[in-house]
Amino acid sequence: MGRKIAGVELAPLNVPLHRRIQTLCAFTTSYLFFFGGLTSILFLLFLLHTKYYWITLLYVTWFWFDRDTSSRGGRPSQWLRNSAAYRYLRDYFPISLVKTADLDPKENYLIGYHPHGIMGFGTSNFVTEATGFSKEFPGIKSYVLTLKLLHYLPFYREYISAIGYCDVSKDSIDYILRTKGNAVVILIGGAKESLDANPSTSSIVLKNRKGFVKMALKNGAHLVPSYTFGENELFRQAFDNKPGSRLRRFQRFFQSRVGCKSVSWRL
Repeated sequence: MGRKIAGVELAPLNVPLHRRIQTLCAFTTSYLFFFGGLTSILFLLFLLHTKYYWITLLYVTWFWFDRDTSSRGGRPSQWLRNSAAYRYLRDYFPISLVKTADLDPKENYLIGYHPHGIMGFGTSNFVTEATGFSKEFPGIKSYVLTLKLLHYLPFYREYISAIGYCDVSKDSIDYILRTKGNAVVILIGGAKESLDANPSTSSIVLKNRKGFVKMALKNGAHLVPSYTFGENELFRQAFDNKPGSRLRRFQRFFQSRVGCKSVSWRL
């Protein structure tokens, strides 16, 4: 066990280098998820007050012309999806992909993903090659669909687009599924499901979530269920947010107004 400083337990000095790299990759992924967009916004605002203000202006111009990319298949980079960083991230937990059936590359697919968890780490099975998705399902190209809001965050939007995230809109689904061999992954329960993410629980949200079925029928896509065991074990809610509590009512209000979750969590 390592020493504790201000309540934070530090890793022992004898932790192997490969484990430290795994931890760094997990930390970096978490930081980008929670603070990447905010950091980028503050950085661009800071540049406005320096002689490099033109960088911010150039980026805003680029963003305006590129604003629909998240609804047009994104800009996936196979080089990034094959990055060694994601293999270190895989081994940190570890994450594995369990195949139960073949997928015909002559068809297209809509994969329903549960549970959402806090971060949805299991979606790395579909947007990276760390667990060998393309080897398990040759000819299938997968995209994970997320909130449009995330694709408005400067620089972070370029990162998630490069590994295969697109926005979860009708236009986006139609665009991707018009090509055979494509698969869209949708976190069906969304932000509402993440509010029930706690260790030793398995609560999924399906009631009144039939839109994905309609989109599959419209595009002639096969429905494929996907479940990530252990997703809810990664974090726990920091405070009691059971249904009906004041915190849960605030979280639901925040979600209805902003479109994303307000989650208090801890490891």
